[in-house]
Amino acid sequence: MERTQTQVATAVIRKRARASYASGTRDKLSEKVYKDLKRDIIRGVHAPGQALTEKDLARRYRSSRTPVREAALRLQEARLLRIVPNRGYFVSQITLQELNDVYEFRTAVECAAAELAARKAIDSALLEELADWAETSYRTDSLEKYMEFIEGDTRFHVGIARLSRNQMLVRAVAEARSLMERIMYAVVDIHYYGEVPIQEHRDIIKAIREHDPQAARKRMYDHIVQSKHKVLRLTSPSTTRTTRR
Repeated sequence: MERTQTQVATAVIRKRARASYASGTRDKLSEKVYKDLKRDIIRGVHAPGQALTEKDLARRYRSSRTPVREAALRLQEARLLRIVPNRGYFVSQITLQELNDVYEFRTAVECAAAELAARKAIDSALLEELADWAETSYRTDSLEKYMEFIEGDTRFHVGIARLSRNQMLVRAVAEARSLMERIMYAVVDIHYYGEVPIQEHRDIIKAIREHDPQAARKRMYDHIVQSKHKVLRLTSPSTTRTTRR
């Protein structure tokens, strides 16, 4: 019995819907694998230089190999992973050049964000929230508190970029902070990191509140330079510390 045009059209629509659903499901799974694997690399679950296989990653993140492959390509673009043909994936090492690159990147985008925030900030609620995050501290005997400090520090810096009302700067600062978080987990021992720069954070907020662009840029620059000096003091020139698991 021949199918009517309506039946044929319905069958085509259903087929496309199934394909679209499958594609959407795969995209969601790929995004989840990407976020979870990125988090684990940043937090040192996968150590710098560690070899990873698609099979092991698919098992760990409960997916097929395709989402793992797609996530790996994105992480290679973010410089968190290296893909070596016929050998697998390797977590990128953190070198002195990488440290310098990250801090130069931070200086460029975060100083610009602070200056624009001082010129354009109108979100008083966000500004007050950032003032609270500026007070974030940690105890040297608690990895959990150190993790909270890193998360709070990221919220603070990305929040300042949001005050700039420039989405390109927000994305750039978020990328810089992802790289910075990895450095903080991988090469910094919480017992030797020292005092959290609360006053530096306060000074940045003060300059933004007073709508002083040059002061905001200068305070952010000084803050980043101090952070760089502190991290470099705690980092070996040729190796990275074994990360926490």
